[in-house]
Amino acid sequence: MNAVDTNVLVYAVDATEPTKQARATAILGELSQRDEQLVVPWQTAVEFLACLRRWENESRITRDDTHAYLIDFLAVPPIVFPSIAALDISLDLSSRYSLSHWDSMLLAACIETGVDTLYTEDLDAGTTYDSVQVVNPFV
Repeated sequence: MNAVDTNVLVYAVDATEPTKQARATAILGELSQRDEQLVVPWQTAVEFLACLRRWENESRITRDDTHAYLIDFLAVPPIVFPSIAALDISLDLSSRYSLSHWDSMLLAACIETGVDTLYTEDLDAGTTYDSVQVVNPFV
């Protein structure tokens, strides 16, 4: 199973980063065509919404744009939710790998829901954190 981090969704709609926008759009298309399921962790979904709302406040996009982006990017891949056990997993990951709270929470949710590969630019590409391999789609 594959998952994407917030930065992949954000770059897919961010016209100020055309190279990354093209790559993010391509990777989302590629992942949606694979036999392996693509999922969006809950944390990714809410961080994406927070970014879109910030752009609304800055008048970069409208509320209708926000709604359209949410429909476009979050309607097809299922959103996976961590359980309370993810908190313990996160604490362990944070300690063993010196990760930030949010990075360890994202990885914990991925581990718990059976994600094999996480696409993100925020963690060390090529590293496997327990059962989750990190791939940076932008390098």
